[in-house]
Amino acid sequence: MSNEAKTEILRRIKNSLDDAPLAPEIPRDYRRVSDQDPAAILTMLEERLLDYKAAVFHETAQSLPLLLAKLCIDATKVIVPEGIDHSWLPSNSEEQFLFEAPGHPLPVHELNDTIDAVVTSSTVSCAETGTIFLTGRPDEGRRAISLVPDHHICIVSASSVVELIPEALAQIEPTAPITMISGPSATSDIELERVEGVHGPRRLDVVLLS
Repeated sequence: MSNEAKTEILRRIKNSLDDAPLAPEIPRDYRRVSDQDPAAILTMLEERLLDYKAAVFHETAQSLPLLLAKLCIDATKVIVPEGIDHSWLPSNSEEQFLFEAPGHPLPVHELNDTIDAVVTSSTVSCAETGTIFLTGRPDEGRRAISLVPDHHICIVSASSVVELIPEALAQIEPTAPITMISGPSATSDIELERVEGVHGPRRLDVVLLS
């Protein structure tokens, strides 16, 4: 296409838009700040997650290693991002827990064939929708490790839980690769039959860390 033809096309588009009405103002009267107390917000998140068929545990940094040992007792290999807090992991678990260092990603077929579970942290969680946000931080790792293994253990700091979506989005870097998790992977076919594990882990354990 010649420059003259391109210029003519753009001129016609511009002229056709001259009479277009201005875009309507977007209403901003929805709730942006919660008026709930933190305990009520945590309870709301737990109720949503349980409704989505996730398992929820309440732990401290001291009790977390024992819980992870129990949750991973049947797992041969568990992948964890390099940036995760190493004190969270069970002692003497070097052979079971595999750290994925940045720049050395495990191929997807190996994640699928050799990894039984993954442990990640999280950025923020929205109680209203029961959604956990991962943004690729060093303690969360790349998206693939939270999506390919069949069992995801997600550590959610109680202080990172908010009630509303606007509050959650305000804490996220806009250019970050966002993964949103609302329960184990589930979808339904044309006959509305529930199918699990189609596009993510079939088992989700959420640890609310206080």
